Amino acid sequence: MNNQKKKIKTSTILIYIFFIFMVIIYLAPVVWIAMTSLKTRAEIYKSPFSWPQAYHWENYQIAWQAGKLGVAMLNSLFVCVITLLLTMLLGSMAAFAIGRMKWKLANAAMVYILIGMMIPVHCVLIPLFVRFANLGLNNNLWGLILPYLTFSLPTSVYIMTGFFRSIPNELLESACIDGCSIYKIFFSIALPLSRTGLFVTGLMTFIANWNELLLALVFISDGAKKTLPVALTKFVTPYQTNYDKMFPAIMIAIIPTIIVYTLFSNQIVDGLTTGAVKG
Repeated sequence: MNNQKKKIKTSTILIYIFFIFMVIIYLAPVVWIAMTSLKTRAEIYKSPFSWPQAYHWENYQIAWQAGKLGVAMLNSLFVCVITLLLTMLLGSMAAFAIGRMKWKLANAAMVYILIGMMIPVHCVLIPLFVRFANLGLNNNLWGLILPYLTFSLPTSVYIMTGFFRSIPNELLESACIDGCSIYKIFFSIALPLSRTGLFVTGLMTFIANWNELLLALVFISDGAKKTLPVALTKFVTPYQTNYDKMFPAIMIAIIPTIIVYTLFSNQIVDGLTTGAVKG
């Protein structure tokens, strides 16, 4: 009995050590960026891993003004929020149709949608650019929303389908007997019961599109319409990198994602574990 308790204690200690190690690995880059963002350029080159001798908070003000991060942040927010709302609405509707409604091509539709997860964005970049140029969608934020929505939908549909399939049949059948329409069932019963899945898909969609660079860099050339990741590239020139401005700009860019994960971390964990069991 004592040996068993010792084994349990040893395994528990090892698990805690592993998690502490993982926390250090994930937090160390963020701490280093925050520390470096308060240094002068000379300090960064001389001692990149040491603590700053003085806290230069003016670096953030200079980076905000030089990179026009306020406008870029509003552009990113507009694109990400619109994409998020459309992805959650269309993705959940498609997932409900595939997971709960009986029709012959449900599985084929699911396979077709999941194929979108296997197509790299690089493969469709040139055709998208040519097509959007013909439609006048280049240098247009809606020209970013459309591909963002397209690449976000497969993951949303895949996750939400598992949540909708977990809803008891008796609950939906009783709603039908009471005279509920399919829309009433979807919006009043299915969506509220699957709100954890909405949290997960919504957060994944927002974070992925907030950090997206390639499409925004190709489709947007107007400085007033650039998103936040594109604005960060202003601090990198062919001859030098303005590290004393770039690191504060990076911190400004990642702060919203840190806030989002901090506020909704419990919902993310619950949603992923529930979805893993239900799927």
